[in-house]
Amino acid sequence: MQGHGREVILGVGGGIAAYKSCELLRRLQDHGFLVTVVPTPSSLNFVGTATWEALSGRSVTTEVFQDVHEVRHISLAKLANFIIIAPATADLIARIAQGRADDLLTNVILAASVPILVVPAMHPQMWNDPATTANVATLRSRGISVMEPEVGALTSGDTGQGRFPETANILSAFTEIASSDADLLGKRVLVTAGGTREAIDPIRYIGNNSSGKQGYAIARAALQRGADVTIIAANVALADIAGARTINVRSASEMLIKLREEFSQTDILAMTAAIADARPLQEADAKIKKSDYTKIDLIENPDLLADLASLKKDQIIIAFAAESSHDGAEAQRKLASKGADILYLNDISHGDIFNSETTYGEIFSAQGSVAKVAQTTKDTLAHQLLDQALLQLG
Repeated sequence: MQGHGREVILGVGGGIAAYKSCELLRRLQDHGFLVTVVPTPSSLNFVGTATWEALSGRSVTTEVFQDVHEVRHISLAKLANFIIIAPATADLIARIAQGRADDLLTNVILAASVPILVVPAMHPQMWNDPATTANVATLRSRGISVMEPEVGALTSGDTGQGRFPETANILSAFTEIASSDADLLGKRVLVTAGGTREAIDPIRYIGNNSSGKQGYAIARAALQRGADVTIIAANVALADIAGARTINVRSASEMLIKLREEFSQTDILAMTAAIADARPLQEADAKIKKSDYTKIDLIENPDLLADLASLKKDQIIIAFAAESSHDGAEAQRKLASKGADILYLNDISHGDIFNSETTYGEIFSAQGSVAKVAQTTKDTLAHQLLDQALLQLG
């Protein structure tokens, strides 16, 4: 399974321009990309592993036989959405053209089926050598994008075409091959996911069947579009999403505390979590014996959305309603009473919403528009909801 749409492998060749890729890494992160650096062994003569790990926040390996149990060349290839090789030396370009697999980076390139951008940097005579010219033509014939090096002063003291391109030019070329939609760049998206559990005693609780899949789909979609994402997860068994901050909670009260802490710094809130309407009036300190387990006195939980609506400034709130019968009038009423801007109504009468990979229903907006959603994946719905939120953000 590939990454979340914004996973970049930054391959670093063994040239003096390797230090310039530190700036490239930073700018990719500024654009919402998650970067894993795969340097060639010779490139470590210029920039060491510690630097790449500090800048990327991820472990760095250079050889196939490091961390063998992870099968790094395959796991990285599966994770990647894009590969940038910067700088690409004449030797590295030759090895890629020949299909060599003599270090981790060349193995990853062979194993990956993603857009690749090659950024050459070398002496002009090496760039213009017939062997390099032929190798570049080979790469381009295979669909790999190869930038033209820039003209300028070189380390050798010579001047000519072979200089590592400016970071802005690399990013421009990368945008063309990535076709990356970063329309949420600079925005903060807060997502609640899963279902709350209200303790009866240390063993039992009142809960629901929400899996958290729709919330995690929205978090992934927001990450793909460049957002800073935080998930408040209630009893979710799904793996954490790389690049998103996850806060784990158990009950509605715990979720409300965290929502209040995070909401003021949020641009878009997606309230996908299923919140228990009530909780036991008292939580027993010890397991209740079966003979004493005759009734449970309940007290209503706070209305989390209504609470947040009172704190709302310019935020866009996406609410969810799961109903066993389709009632558009009730959806509009909830939309208004909850102080939400968008509400997704899904019909659970056929029992295939919770823990399902698909969904269907209707999207209601505070402006009165209604959009029917035919059966589709939760990932697709996530993007549709974020599109609506962006329209309302202006």
